[in-house]
Amino acid sequence: MTTGTLFIVSAPSGAGKTSLLKALVETEEHVRVSVSHTTRPKRPGETDGVDYHFVDKEVFSNMVESGAFLEHAEVFGNFYGTSEAGIRDQLEQGDDVILEIDWQGAQQVRARFPATVSIFILPPTPEALRQRLGSRGQDSDEVIQRRLGEAREEMSHYPEYDYIVVNDLFDQALGELRAIITAQRLRQPSQAARLQERLRSLLG
Repeated sequence: MTTGTLFIVSAPSGAGKTSLLKALVETEEHVRVSVSHTTRPKRPGETDGVDYHFVDKEVFSNMVESGAFLEHAEVFGNFYGTSEAGIRDQLEQGDDVILEIDWQGAQQVRARFPATVSIFILPPTPEALRQRLGSRGQDSDEVIQRRLGEAREEMSHYPEYDYIVVNDLFDQALGELRAIITAQRLRQPSQAARLQERLRSLLG
């Protein structure tokens, strides 16, 4: 039976990670982005089970205590977590699953799934990052500087990842993400499981 691969994709805010992954999932079969649990309120237009699994803090706390999460974190007073059972179920169906998490979450996941393949997405230049972080035009210089500092902290962990993709030209970066997934699917253990009958007949 062929199982999927678990991918981690991390990036600083402003690198374009979410747009790349949305395009990847829309154009690549059997790839899905994991849906996290969160305690934050649902925003207009969001759907439970599609954007997030929305739960209250008591439910989230119980899941933490029972060891249900592969990784979890608190961000601006709200909690986010990745269900281990949900991930394993998707992988067993043969789908490749992408976790969109930061470097701290990535460390937690690698401890439980050592075979995870990790990808770090970088912006092309500091100027491009600053422009993207300030593109909403509503933030003060102080807020933008704080975001740049957080981005530099995130980017300093790039050596912990298997692959680096620079999101300069969107289509090129998307093609590189596809190439990484294709290469992983062509690795011998994956192909041997997928091609059992063919290999049997060839080796006769």
